[in-house]
Amino acid sequence: MKKLRFLVSLTTNDNDYQVEQSKSAELMASNLGAEIQILYADNDAITQSTQILKAIQSADDNRPDAVVFEPVGGTALPQVARAAASAGIGWAVLNRDASYIPELRKVSSAPFFGVTSDHLEIGRIQGRQFAALLPHGGSILYIQGPAENPAAKERTAGMQETKPPNIHVTVLRAQWTEESSQRSVRSWLKLSTSQKAAIDLVGAQDDSMAIGARKALEELPNESDRERWLKLPFTGCDGLPKTGEAWVRSGLLAATVFVPPNAGQAIEMIFDAIHRGKKAPERALTVPVSIPPLQDLKRR
Repeated sequence: MKKLRFLVSLTTNDNDYQVEQSKSAELMASNLGAEIQILYADNDAITQSTQILKAIQSADDNRPDAVVFEPVGGTALPQVARAAASAGIGWAVLNRDASYIPELRKVSSAPFFGVTSDHLEIGRIQGRQFAALLPHGGSILYIQGPAENPAAKERTAGMQETKPPNIHVTVLRAQWTEESSQRSVRSWLKLSTSQKAAIDLVGAQDDSMAIGARKALEELPNESDRERWLKLPFTGCDGLPKTGEAWVRSGLLAATVFVPPNAGQAIEMIFDAIHRGKKAPERALTVPVSIPPLQDLKRR
């Protein structure tokens, strides 16, 4: 049986979910006896496209059997995907719906599919968490991912769907990293409108951005303002054992949404398709859950 070679392309190495994606991929490749190369795109779509295309066009003895990647930008690299299909290289898109997949599944001999977190459901769970934490309504400072990112859009849509109408949302944007969220909140605090805002909860679309928001608020020079902000509930998403889940246990976060890493799942699906003849579905979903459970939040 041929030893498969995987290229895994992730968005950045300073986001806890992407780090867990890397670990998930390495563990599965090791379990399956496959080779793996992991690249990070530094949140740059052009860098990601160039890195993957270079691997696809490399000599046969260096070329991957499959590419597993989480897109940086608004598209899932359709031209690069077509190059992979022409070369007979498998292709798995993580956490993004790619419209070209049905077309390329018809023409490629290699597996083509997507594995995505259910971002709408992640948002719905977070909206329910807001309702549990603010039973009488209130105002939320909400740190959202990049404007063009479909995951960010879907998480927002899901949150808006389940939050009660008496909870009002002020939206800031960041880049899925602690540092970008810290900058965004720091800039917002300088606005006159922030001085008048009566915020009851800080929610973020991932745990690292929630911590970035906390760090910005810890910098407030006025002690009473600082204490008031830091007593608010903070929530995030991803809920990974060493970060989000640990931060809930320690009290840094009031709640998070556990989003299972799926890079390892994609590698196993490709392995099963190539070596075991098990056809991969066009789209597979992971299932998010609330940490702590919603009934526990309501009791609080």
